[in-house]
Amino acid sequence: MQTQSQSQSQAPLPAQDGHVTADGRQIGGVMMEMKNITLRFGGVVAIKDISFDIRQGEIRAIIGPNGAGKSSMLNVISGFYHPQEGEVWFKGYRRGPMKPYEVARLGIARTFQNIALFDGMSVLDNIMTGRLNRMKSGFLAQALWWGPAEREENLNREAVEKIIDFLEIQNIRKTPVGRLPYGLKKRVELARALAAEPQLLLLDEPMAGMNVEEKEDMSRFILDVNDEFGTTIALIEHDMGVVMDLSDRVVVMDYGRKIGDGTPDEVRSNQDVIDAYLGVAHD
Repeated sequence: MQTQSQSQSQAPLPAQDGHVTADGRQIGGVMMEMKNITLRFGGVVAIKDISFDIRQGEIRAIIGPNGAGKSSMLNVISGFYHPQEGEVWFKGYRRGPMKPYEVARLGIARTFQNIALFDGMSVLDNIMTGRLNRMKSGFLAQALWWGPAEREENLNREAVEKIIDFLEIQNIRKTPVGRLPYGLKKRVELARALAAEPQLLLLDEPMAGMNVEEKEDMSRFILDVNDEFGTTIALIEHDMGVVMDLSDRVVVMDYGRKIGDGTPDEVRSNQDVIDAYLGVAHD
């Protein structure tokens, strides 16, 4: 039966053959495909006729200078923006207009460029909010905390505790988020996204504002999430060293257009990409 989350207007897209990376990770067929996406805000074109895909199990980077349209593209992927033209396909089905919580139920979670946590709540409680879509008990049952609601919350807490251990934040689990340094807040936000058990994890500038040591830690956790959980990751990042080290493939945007797409080595040698980052004018 067709649902709002999977409007099947055509036959599912055929999955392309996967491959194994040099470090032994399995990259599968196409999980998400953006087809000829155009997004406008009034007379401003934020994204112009861009197509690319995200494959199962890969780390896919979206890069570009400031104002290139990267965050707008991530908002299209996450369902927050609806493009005026083009199609979004997920797991073989065309995705119609959806609310963000409906996208979350499909298995897509994200972090934000500007940290969006509840400062007055503990680290544990912030991460628990990532389990909301997994909680089936009604409000009254949860308020009474009895029977199935109690068992459900205990199971969700066990899942959250495993994430806390995985991200090595056991010693701050009861600390109010507002008292944490910036780098740890970023890690808590990653934990909250992981609590939703996403198939596709979207990271909006996960290294922004971090020092070298914090970037190294976050890079390690991103690789571990991809490797141990098998989570497909799409990220926006300005640190080109991080992008080239982490990513399997990179799509490059400039002024709302796609100017490059390929492996890190292919993108690094692309003259249009070099010109865009060096600020060289080109037609």
